[in-house]
Amino acid sequence: MKEKKKDFEETKVEQELELHEKKKNKKERIEDVEIEKPETKSKTDKAIEEELKKESKKETLIPLEDYVKYAAHLGTKVITPHMRAFVYRRRADGLAVLNTNIIDDKIKDAVEFMKKYSPDEIFLTCKREAGWPAVEKFSEVTGIKAFTKKYPAGIITNLELENFFEKELIIICDPWLDKNALNDANKVKRPVISLCDANNLTTGVTKIIPCNNKSRKSIGLILWILAREYCKARKMPFSAKLEDFAGPAEETSE
Repeated sequence: MKEKKKDFEETKVEQELELHEKKKNKKERIEDVEIEKPETKSKTDKAIEEELKKESKKETLIPLEDYVKYAAHLGTKVITPHMRAFVYRRRADGLAVLNTNIIDDKIKDAVEFMKKYSPDEIFLTCKREAGWPAVEKFSEVTGIKAFTKKYPAGIITNLELENFFEKELIIICDPWLDKNALNDANKVKRPVISLCDANNLTTGVTKIIPCNNKSRKSIGLILWILAREYCKARKMPFSAKLEDFAGPAEETSE
């Protein structure tokens, strides 16, 4: 009995020593691990431009860094599930940074879709004041009917209205502010092209153009590209300058 008790005590001591050794080794391993710290320093827009220049040399509608110059890549702090796929990263201040390659690709898609329709089959609406100068210029150079300030709800759905008309394609600058036009288009089953920011829901939108749809310069840039490419595709004259839509470019910084 004494020998069994002795063996039991020796085994217990050995187990305690082994357990102590394991804890010691685990602590050493944890101390050896270098903890990755979150990035606190944000890249400037110039740094983003340098990255873009180093990216693939695929043909784009404009140099990708121009989207940065006109702040078309800057989204909102709110990012909806509908727009998450278009976001490249967040800035240090929380603003979403939209992927400029995707912006360019989506404008191409929109133009391919849009060129099937003649100017008299399309209308454009923009309730946001920042977009009015560009929308008016867009209408002037393309011949596409445009509404600024307020879109008259029901104008394409209510046959009893004196100013009722029919269109085949609707372009809007914000799915929320221009929701009356979006709802009307959905009622009559017409396709919709929309400029969409990071905070937008895109339900009912046929073709999304991810971009900053809050500033004059960004809206002006997007509409200038759309107008230029649309006129080119339909062999229409186009001589308007970017400054006519967006004003002079300014360097943006973070």
